Amino acid sequence: MLHIFARLGGALAVLGLLIPTTTSFPTNPEEYVVTEKSGTSQAEVYDNAGEWIATFTYGAQTVALAGPQRTFTEPGTTAAVVSSIHVRLLPEPFTGAVDQHWLRSAVSDTSPDLLDMAMQYVSGAPDIRDEAGLRIAGDAGYGASSADGTLQEGADFNDYLGIRWDYAGKSDAPEANELKALDCSGYIRMLFGYRGGMGMTLSPAPGLLPRRSFQMLENAPGTLVHKSTGQLKTFDGIQPGDLVFFDAEADTAGQIDHVGMFLGADTAGKNRFISSRKSSNGPTLGDAAARSILDGTGYYAKALRGVRRL
Repeated sequence: MLHIFARLGGALAVLGLLIPTTTSFPTNPEEYVVTEKSGTSQAEVYDNAGEWIATFTYGAQTVALAGPQRTFTEPGTTAAVVSSIHVRLLPEPFTGAVDQHWLRSAVSDTSPDLLDMAMQYVSGAPDIRDEAGLRIAGDAGYGASSADGTLQEGADFNDYLGIRWDYAGKSDAPEANELKALDCSGYIRMLFGYRGGMGMTLSPAPGLLPRRSFQMLENAPGTLVHKSTGQLKTFDGIQPGDLVFFDAEADTAGQIDHVGMFLGADTAGKNRFISSRKSSNGPTLGDAAARSILDGTGYYAKALRGVRRL
């Protein structure tokens, strides 16, 4: 089984490259070396010492970057993801020319990246407010409760925030009973759209991030990494920040009904993801109700159908 990450004596193996947990960055743009990765749609960037700096993917805004090591974990889950990969978004899809100014700024950026942001909504996460006082992060639930107590999908990023959001030709008002809640696709739109700056839409439209998980697999921007009609068992080329898609619920058999974000290989050697779920009442990378791993015969592993890089 191939994994994008493997622990190797204090370093991380990424796409076949050895990346120290402490990375020094060049001081001049001329020290960056861009190499087309043979047989892929990717361009890799190295410094003048040959150390990996970044991976760009043609057609995608998502960029994997070398950076300080972090550990992602939750109480009650024995495995953790230890990662030196940071994930940030280009302002436009990559077309082959590495923007040296953007790259220099990105590798020195100490603000939360997309993986850090993902952890800002798990159970017990503290509130984070923007300069205007709007609560933009903090412990998120999944959605409103129905009469029988089950949680309902429908909580988008603007419902969590409690704000109206204007789209082309339509304005979406927040649902009061979904304040501080995010369903699975609403969680992804919070991270990549509202926080990351990617354009969004309620119905599929070119270059915009749609509302539903099945629409994201088929119509979202970026590039399709893998797609299968049955259990997807290959992880070649998958990288942190990729969206992972599932056909998990019996009542929607044959249609994608869940989406999460890949974090990397965990300390048990399994490919772990994070998503917002009814069973955990919000975002989790943990193993309550079902393990958050893509390998094997678990609930989500058997339901895995696709991978997309935005």
